[in-house]
Amino acid sequence: MRNLVDELNNNQEFAVGNDVVFLSNFQQSFNPLFKKKVYTTQEISYCEQFDSPLLRYVSTWAAKEAVYKAIKQIQPKPISFKKIEIFRSKIGGKPIVRLPDFYKNLQISLSLSHDGDYVWAVAILKTV
Repeated sequence: MRNLVDELNNNQEFAVGNDVVFLSNFQQSFNPLFKKKVYTTQEISYCEQFDSPLLRYVSTWAAKEAVYKAIKQIQPKPISFKKIEIFRSKIGGKPIVRLPDFYKNLQISLSLSHDGDYVWAVAILKTV
């Protein structure tokens, strides 16, 4: 059964991952250890340049979760959240996903949104 699952994953060309985060719950669990384990130096720099960085941390977390969920449909090898980097070339710019070279056969489109107390991310992945 395991070989069949691996074979199905390897033949899949597209995957979608999404994540919804409730801002209050995230704020309660956000701490220095979580920040250190999950975010890259560049992500922290991006988030910290805002007067209220929490919304940026939440959107980056939702993005990482969405990307992780999409990748797991295609590639069963584990990936840490810190190796999924969400990059923006400018403030408020298009979010771009950076992954280790092992995942270079994946193209990912990412969309982030927030409304009130909720942040949502969707990642669409295509194998190349």
